[in-house]
Amino acid sequence: MSHSLDRGVLVVTVHDDPGAGGRTALHEQIGALVEGHRPVSLVVVLGDDAEADAAVGAVLRSHRLCSRLGLVMSVAAHSAPVRRLLEANADPDGIRLVIHARADTAIATATALTAAA
Repeated sequence: MSHSLDRGVLVVTVHDDPGAGGRTALHEQIGALVEGHRPVSLVVVLGDDAEADAAVGAVLRSHRLCSRLGLVMSVAAHSAPVRRLLEANADPDGIRLVIHARADTAIATATALTAAA
């Protein structure tokens, strides 16, 4: 995993699937970054090797955290089935999870929304 912060947007890139045993650790790492940086928005980019159930589960748990904190969260995933899985399982009571097919689109959209706020 890697991350960057640009104009209030925290971008976390998950390069590899953490496996079932690493799902909680990945969620905790994302949560620690959100708590430490206090971003205006979070974008999680799932790399091609990270588009598996464990990574998706960690992202969905992170979405619930962001909803509780009032943060808009976006996810970029190349795989259409992964995007559908994210959409179907996103927290319906929280802030809407924004899902994109491309990382550059997700980051540009989050940055523009942050600048407009």
